Amino acid sequence: MFNEVKKSIQWGEETLTLETGKVARQADGTVIATLGETSVMANVTFARKQKPGQDFFPLTVHYQEKYYAAGKVPGGFFKREARPTEKETLTARLIDRPIRPLFVPGFKNEVLVMCTVLSHDLVNDPDVVAMIAASAALTISGAPFRGPIACARVGFEDGEYILNPTVDDMQDLRNNPDQRLDLVVAGTKDAVMMVESEAYELNEEEMLGAVNFAHEQIQPVIDLIIDLAEDAAKEPFEFEAPEYSELSAAVAAAGTDAMKAAYAITDKQERVAAVSAAKEAILATLTEDQLEDANLGSALKGLESSVLRGVVVREGKRIDGRALDEIRPIVSETGILPRTHGSALFTRGETQGLVVTTLGTGDDEQFIDALHGNFKSNFMLHYNFPPYSVGEVGRVSGPGRREIGHGKLAWRALQAVLPAATDFPYTVRVVSEITESNGSSSMASVCGGSLSMMDAGVPLKSAVAGVAMGLIMEDDGEYAILSDILGDEDHLGDMDFKVAGTENGITSLQMDIKIAGITPEIMAKALAQAKEGRMHILGEMNKALSGASGFSEHAPKIETMQIPTDKIREVIGSGGKVIREIVETSGAKVDINDEGIIKIASSDAAAIKAAYDMIHSIVAEPEENKIYKGKVVKVVDFGAFVNFFGKRDGLVHVSQIENRRLNHPSDVLKEGQEVFVKLLGFDDRGKVRLAMKMVDQTTGEEIVEEKAE
Repeated sequence: MFNEVKKSIQWGEETLTLETGKVARQADGTVIATLGETSVMANVTFARKQKPGQDFFPLTVHYQEKYYAAGKVPGGFFKREARPTEKETLTARLIDRPIRPLFVPGFKNEVLVMCTVLSHDLVNDPDVVAMIAASAALTISGAPFRGPIACARVGFEDGEYILNPTVDDMQDLRNNPDQRLDLVVAGTKDAVMMVESEAYELNEEEMLGAVNFAHEQIQPVIDLIIDLAEDAAKEPFEFEAPEYSELSAAVAAAGTDAMKAAYAITDKQERVAAVSAAKEAILATLTEDQLEDANLGSALKGLESSVLRGVVVREGKRIDGRALDEIRPIVSETGILPRTHGSALFTRGETQGLVVTTLGTGDDEQFIDALHGNFKSNFMLHYNFPPYSVGEVGRVSGPGRREIGHGKLAWRALQAVLPAATDFPYTVRVVSEITESNGSSSMASVCGGSLSMMDAGVPLKSAVAGVAMGLIMEDDGEYAILSDILGDEDHLGDMDFKVAGTENGITSLQMDIKIAGITPEIMAKALAQAKEGRMHILGEMNKALSGASGFSEHAPKIETMQIPTDKIREVIGSGGKVIREIVETSGAKVDINDEGIIKIASSDAAAIKAAYDMIHSIVAEPEENKIYKGKVVKVVDFGAFVNFFGKRDGLVHVSQIENRRLNHPSDVLKEGQEVFVKLLGFDDRGKVRLAMKMVDQTTGEEIVEEKAE
């Protein structure tokens, strides 16, 4: 009944298995990939015909993490998987980016790739397994896919690269000083296609070494996919790229000069209008049959591409007149919003980000429900890209895949320089509002985020800057690497290579390729050129940092204290009675965790001190021979009990009240009276012994007897 094919290799410390032929047989391609005990099923289907008028490649990738894979029941009211989580969205993008350029040019049939996590061993991250499964499913599906690709994750510890580190190793890298890298690389047999990373100030050589290490390690996986395809692949889908050379020639003849003139305009809005006018002029010269040709859009884009790319490679001249390695003019401003905790306006050419930082308490931390467990994050970065930023009218809704992806890239870049939670006990939320865009808005978010957090008083280890690099490679092998690319250079170029970091090293690296990969030599040159650009941008940012306003008066103040874990129960009290009383009395917000770390937050310093003193009185131990102010709680025949240290009472014996004989303690004391007492010590049974007679009851100072001469 089943025509099963199963292939396995030893990959690193785990066994990688690919199998097909038993499950989801009606899909064009189905592969279940298993690494250790993490299994992901990838299903591929594609349409046999292109939709009429389709002028783009409609590839859709979905990645789903099923809670049953880790033996969990989903949270929430409905108890089922709902909209994609951030991890699912980011992984779907991770898979899409390296496979999209490998479809045969001109193929515009609809393609759907679905990856479903079936089992998770909490050791091997399913995102890498999903990409391998997707590549294998595409390879055997018969779709015109020029793969396969493979993928690997790389860590960096003690100067050594680690293949596929565990989920725990990659969790919360900021608090794991031994592990300095979380790098995912995808590539073909010959070249790298995609890079995504979170790094902790690695230098260019270390990053390039990690990429090369990953490319070496994926070679056995590519061979495994080829081995599977030899036994299980379907007949290739018969597809011939449309031939429209005559149409392209007609378009070029009619509009090359006008298009060159349009792309010589440096202002974006004027250039867009001129390009649009050039297209209209071209259309006016075409025949009716040419106007109805489905490849007209491709021919027009081809003309734009050839004009822009040819000038850059042959003449070294860019759209806006800059040199290949030149950064656009930069203006950085901080403290521009009066009531926010921190704000910055970062402008680079026609790209601008208004970035705002808000400081919160532990109650504001983001709760993340993941397959490998539940945890909290005290750093969030949200990126918004409204239509007006590019002068367009468009639908405004919640964040899409692009917004989530760009925000996460900026988050990774800034994560490495954040202070430890013990040193800065705040929740930090950064929001990047892109107000203008002409390329590299995610890197503007990095620069603006760094400035904004410093304006808010966040003690970053160093400022972070980012730059987007581009590549234009011609068929004859000539190429040009561009620094700080414009939107058109990104759109019509062959590479989007984003590098962010400090003066000391790289904190984030992302690369997407639109051609069949790039060589290590090109990547090394791009990294070196990006470093020059990053240093220039950091220098421009430093001009604004001198005017940073420091900690905002509107931000909450937080004080942290550590108490013994055996005292946590006393601070909380029965049913939370004690901690509620502290909050109500002081007016401060109090948060305590299982390690005994207490965070006291309020915009009023007096409220923080009041709460601190109340907690301290509960958990601290009184010191012998120290004077305390207390209150008489009970008078008895042999003395008085005084509450002198939090809830701690002690006995002042009648002989220790005054330096004279008393008939009864009530002669001088009454309940509720405030007195100064000195802690003499503890008796054999641990009872507190107090004294009053050697303390001046007016000043609280100890009475010193004068020695006789």
